[in-house]
Amino acid sequence: MGHSMTPIIAIVGRPNVGKSTLFNRMIGFRQALVHDRPGVTRDRQYGTTEIGDREVIVIDTGGFEPEPEDELFVQVRTQAEVAIAEADVILFVVDRQVGMASADELTADLLRKMDVDKRLILVVNKCDGAKHEDDAVDFWSMGFEPMVCISAEHGRGIYDLHDAIEERLPPNEDQEETGEEDEIRIAVIGRPNIGKSTLVNRITGDDRHVVHDAPGTTMDAIDSVFDEDGQTWRMVDTAGIRRRAKIGDRLEGFAVTRAIKTIERCHVTLLMIDGLQGITHQDARLAALASDRGRAVVLLFNKWDLAKGNPEVSAKDIESQIEDSLPHLVWAPRLFISALTGKGCQRILPTVRRAYTEFDKRISTSKLNDWLQKVIIAHPPPQKHNHRVRINYATQHRVRPPSFILWSNSPEAILPPYRRYLENRLRQSFGFEGTPVRIKIKKKRKPGEPAEVSG
Repeated sequence: MGHSMTPIIAIVGRPNVGKSTLFNRMIGFRQALVHDRPGVTRDRQYGTTEIGDREVIVIDTGGFEPEPEDELFVQVRTQAEVAIAEADVILFVVDRQVGMASADELTADLLRKMDVDKRLILVVNKCDGAKHEDDAVDFWSMGFEPMVCISAEHGRGIYDLHDAIEERLPPNEDQEETGEEDEIRIAVIGRPNIGKSTLVNRITGDDRHVVHDAPGTTMDAIDSVFDEDGQTWRMVDTAGIRRRAKIGDRLEGFAVTRAIKTIERCHVTLLMIDGLQGITHQDARLAALASDRGRAVVLLFNKWDLAKGNPEVSAKDIESQIEDSLPHLVWAPRLFISALTGKGCQRILPTVRRAYTEFDKRISTSKLNDWLQKVIIAHPPPQKHNHRVRINYATQHRVRPPSFILWSNSPEAILPPYRRYLENRLRQSFGFEGTPVRIKIKKKRKPGEPAEVSG
């Protein structure tokens, strides 16, 4: 059963043109921080939406400052450049009210150098009516086509924008199983300088990945394919897929586009965390990304050779950090390793293989419904307005990750705490260590009624 790569759409432009408002409009809720002060959207934000019948990932990049003086703007700009380099469609947003600003010209120059013509849509924001579209003609001088006039605030022109994006999406080819059905694909992700290349060398047993101390030295995406214990393994290089210019040389920080593309190609994600430093905000974001994309995960706490005799570091502390900072990954196995000395590394592939088996596991419908009856008797769903909420039937509709549909008379009454109860009991009964599980609750239909889905 395959996934094709989910297309990535990057929103770029100078600060305050309305990128975050457009992002929120596209993904349907206020996820980005909208503020009038330039440079407020510091971190790249990402969310998923549907364009036509395709799921797409939308990334809101920080604004380009033409002459970035401080370190923050340099980082934001570099992040935006990575997003541009690796996105399938780029929305270059400008502001009709302000007109052509010098920062727009500089951004346009940078986009031309990056050879984005076929992937670019020029979006003129703050066009609230037809008369405003006349003001937008100045932007034609940039030479970018197509140009779409919108109001992100009021939703005007968004359908035209969707159509323009749909025309530019890459073909929807199912790339998952191209004669590589029997290989297990592993992504290694983690913050810069965490030791990813050292680990890949340790596991693959060759020095194909040149290791330096400077961040961003992993230049090309070269997969390492090897056989061990009768299994073919493919380690996918975290450097990402589409490499442009020398952007990666300067990239220090969280390149979400690159992480997404790497995770998308894999079955199992190894998330490397600095065992001495503990779980950071950035680690938590990478972890969320892997579970959002529905991949199996193994947590690796690196540099554990240095933890011995250190009173401030213990496996027990790490366990409580996982509960606090990574509650969405409590199901992921954890290993304490040293990529440098090899301590604990012999356990990585067997753990990955077990996580992959769980990721690909199917439960028979009869076993599933026996299980369902027992968990409902033990703890029935809460009532809704004094009406009994029933769950009548369960089935597993796919693997990778294991995904289940439960039919109920009131799907909307089954709230997150009860869903968590169902997931916890599912894991207690069937395992699923190392893999996310998905539970959808659908309305039990009377004949001829349309289907309704919750979750």
